[in-house]
Amino acid sequence: MDQRIENNIKEHLQVIEDMLTSQADVLADISAKIVKSINSGGKVLIAGNGGSAADAQHIAGEFIGRFLYDRRPLPAIALATDTSVLTCVGNDYSYDDIFDRQVRALINKGDIFWGISTSGNSANVVKAADTAKRLGAVIIGFTGQQGGELKEISDLCFCSPHTRTNRIQEAHMLAYHIVCELVEAQLCPK
Repeated sequence: MDQRIENNIKEHLQVIEDMLTSQADVLADISAKIVKSINSGGKVLIAGNGGSAADAQHIAGEFIGRFLYDRRPLPAIALATDTSVLTCVGNDYSYDDIFDRQVRALINKGDIFWGISTSGNSANVVKAADTAKRLGAVIIGFTGQQGGELKEISDLCFCSPHTRTNRIQEAHMLAYHIVCELVEAQLCPK
């Protein structure tokens, strides 16, 4: 058991070290795109499934509530939180449409669509990203190392430097906290 704990911690640390060398510039660019959108009256729509849906809610909470200090709320919507919409669209259309229908209703040119998919191939996230892109939104992807279809659609993609879901999600959390800090500092300096 002790060896398993040690191996997990070492692997986590390696992923974080790899982030520093391969993804730091991407995080700065993502933050700049979000700042530009919000400064122009835009908003951030965030979508993911399972743990990534929870991450989308976490990010929206950091933007609307506060991150490191009290400041004005920043416009963000987690698309997996409206169970009536999700179940209606899933039942009347398909599960692949649950985010796409919301994007078509809510996105404006210049907004941000932030898709989170550890594989990069979640059909409902990819479909919504594609629609958002066609409607003039900036597409931010958060994926695993391979990137998948979401990376191909994205204007900017943070590809966690690992292939296992738990390590990908751990890197995602650090990455989106960094983005939240940078956005907060630029849009609402102390």
